[in-house]
Amino acid sequence: MREARERKTMYKIVTKEDTIRIPAEYMKKGQSLDQHIDRLAMTAFEGRFDEQNRFILVTSNHTPLGRGRIIHGDGAIYQRVRFDALLFCMDDYEVVEGAISEVNEFGAFVRIGPMEALLHKSQILDDQVEVNVGAGTISGRNDDKRLGIGTAVRARIVSLSPDTSDPRRSKIGLTCKQPGLGSLEWLSEAGE
Repeated sequence: MREARERKTMYKIVTKEDTIRIPAEYMKKGQSLDQHIDRLAMTAFEGRFDEQNRFILVTSNHTPLGRGRIIHGDGAIYQRVRFDALLFCMDDYEVVEGAISEVNEFGAFVRIGPMEALLHKSQILDDQVEVNVGAGTISGRNDDKRLGIGTAVRARIVSLSPDTSDPRRSKIGLTCKQPGLGSLEWLSEAGE
């Protein structure tokens, strides 16, 4: 009997457990801490990378696990919670699709899900390219191929360096210099 392989997807929903800090000012007589757990968990986990370098987009179904702990001298409650998380996952050498969001002197930024990746001008075509920042275009010198803001592209991730402290500073490098990669328009014209 053949084993079924797990299909790799960019977006996954998983159940996770972690700890949130509930500040003392949220503890009022007659109020349940449950009403604060959703907001505090979303603030603590969303928009960050988890321990496996997967980007947490959204969390839901936050459930407290057991009793929280109070650490001497802090006054806050440290509460373990279980929650569902929508994750954005990328791997080195994975083929991705996105749209060009910005053109600058050294290439283009491509929006891949919630992240921005750099497509360096040397990684776009085998031909030399000319960058026109004012017009927001990159074109080949010897052919009619052109990329601009909003152009949909298929590219391969060649470098992936997530910054867990500030996801906006994560570095993702792309290439389009392989068969089957490039502008989706070019690929459809070529029948790929």
